[in-house]
Amino acid sequence: MKLKAMISFLNHDIDIIEKELEQTVRSDYALLSEAGLHLLQAGGKRIRPVFVLLSGMFGDYDINKIKYVAVALELIHMASLVHDDVIDDAELRRGKPTIKAKWDNRIAMYTGDYLFARSLEYMTKINHPMAHEILSKMVVELCLGEIEQVKDKYNMDQNLRTYLRRIKRKTALLIAGSCQLGAIAAGTDEKTHKALYWFGYYVGMSYQIIDDVLDFTSTEEELGKPVGGDLLQGNVTLPVLYALQNPTLEGQLKLINSETTEKQLKPVIEHLKQTDAIDRSIRVSEMYLKKAFEQLDQLPRGRAKSSLASIAKYIGKRKF
Repeated sequence: MKLKAMISFLNHDIDIIEKELEQTVRSDYALLSEAGLHLLQAGGKRIRPVFVLLSGMFGDYDINKIKYVAVALELIHMASLVHDDVIDDAELRRGKPTIKAKWDNRIAMYTGDYLFARSLEYMTKINHPMAHEILSKMVVELCLGEIEQVKDKYNMDQNLRTYLRRIKRKTALLIAGSCQLGAIAAGTDEKTHKALYWFGYYVGMSYQIIDDVLDFTSTEEELGKPVGGDLLQGNVTLPVLYALQNPTLEGQLKLINSETTEKQLKPVIEHLKQTDAIDRSIRVSEMYLKKAFEQLDQLPRGRAKSSLASIAKYIGKRKF
């Protein structure tokens, strides 16, 4: 089942969030508005707002309150994408020119900063000190993850722990925060919002690992960017770490640098796909999903729980 079908009962509330997002990215400065709308209209699954809404259903659900959390989390995600594209010198995202490609790095950085600032402004609508503490710590970790990614570009000597910490900061914490903050905004008890936090964390780890696998196993059309684009940009992902254990492939991978072309990378990708690197990476993703389901077991039955379970299964089985 497609993701949209799984969450069709949320369509009305997601539309409310979409309209809020469109209103939020607009600015008194035309160029800033144009850049923000360009990013927003490029699409996206809105996974983080969906997690906010579903987690809020374990408490006193009120779309007019919880929408502020959903918008804030999606704005942080959008801001991180804009900054990522500058760091990676990426030309395409979801098959469309990135803000840095359409304008320049300076406009991209200003746009990302503006979206971050707007997200914090939206969260002030939630009168809960713990929520603000969680959000601020999450943004700090997100920034540290970005710095780590820059530091480790083309570093083939990094270990599994470094990779897992990076994807925790890059992806898992934002999804974990979406679940926990949605629950807190709806007034759930501590046991519930902590279980949702860990559910989101484990799902987020699985989500990023599958993304890293798909970077090698999908097509350029499906990805909206070149196959192996992460490796081309110097980002060492889990399949690459496992492939480095192959003596022949290790030598090829260690030659990759900022001058490597897509044509030069293609045979390396084909060789990587012939190893067990992809299967091993998928097994790690499945381990995290199993942990996510263990957290769900602690929560009461209902539509929200079954929907979270369906989304987790969808994330683990994505093949485009």
